[in-house]
Amino acid sequence: MIGSFSGERKKNSEVLLVIPAYNEADSIERVVDELIRDYPALDYVVVTDGPTDGTDIICQRRGYNAVHLPKNLGLAGCFHNGMKYASEMGYRFAVQFDGDGQHRPEYIDAMYRKALEGYDIVMGSRFLPLEEENGPTGSRGRKESGSEMSGMRSLGSRLIRVAIFWKTGVRVTDPTCGLRMYDKRIIDMFARRTDLAPEPDTVSLLIMKGAKVAEVPVRVAQRESGESYLKPMNAIRYMRRMLGSILMMRTRRRSGRGITED
Repeated sequence: MIGSFSGERKKNSEVLLVIPAYNEADSIERVVDELIRDYPALDYVVVTDGPTDGTDIICQRRGYNAVHLPKNLGLAGCFHNGMKYASEMGYRFAVQFDGDGQHRPEYIDAMYRKALEGYDIVMGSRFLPLEEENGPTGSRGRKESGSEMSGMRSLGSRLIRVAIFWKTGVRVTDPTCGLRMYDKRIIDMFARRTDLAPEPDTVSLLIMKGAKVAEVPVRVAQRESGESYLKPMNAIRYMRRMLGSILMMRTRRRSGRGITED
C-alpha cells in the first residue's frame, strides 16, 4: 500500500466504508464524526489523496483511521489504496462512500441486507422510490433525487444506463451514483488491479465478467463544501469517456455464476 496510516487499524465489523478524500477539510469532520457517533457498527477508513487544504492534518489530529497518500493519485488510485486496505484487513464488504457528506450512512444497512442475498455489487439508486418519500434525507433535511440532477448529468446518466444494458443485458437505473457496496471478490480484484476505477464502465465490465448486481433506493444530499473529483467543466468529457469505454468493451457476457479475470 502506498502512503502512511494513522488511527487504530482495528477491525470491528465485516463492512468497511472506504472514504476517498481530496480537499474535504470543510466536511470530513462532520462526515466521520457522524459515523463514529451514530453508526459505531460500521468501520471506516479515510484515504487522503495528497490534499492541499489540510484534510490529512485534520484526520491525524482527530485520530481518524486514515491512509495518507503522499501525492494526488486521483480517484482511481485513491480508491485502489482503500480497497487494498480492505483486502489486507479481511473485510467481507466495502462501501464506496464520499467524504463530502452527500452519501448517507442510513442506507448502508439496506445495501448490506441486499448483499447478503448473494449480490457481488449493490448500488444506490436515486431513481428508485423509497418506501417513505418523506424518509431519510441528506444533511439539514435536504433531499436530491435523480429527477433533480442537472440536465446534462441526467442525460449522461440515461445514456450510460442504455449503454450498460446494451452491452450486458442488465438494467441499472442509476449507474453514476457513487454509493456502492462490493463483496470480497470485488474488493480483492480492485486491490490487485490498478487499472480499475470505481466508475460506471468498471461496473459494466464486472457485470460482463459475471458479477451479480442489485440496487437499493437512496437519496443523496447536496455538496455543501470541498472539492469534487468531477469538476463541472469536465462533466461532458467524463460522460463521453464512460460511454466510449463501455461501448468499446469486448469482454463476452458471462451466463454462469462467478467472476473471471480473463
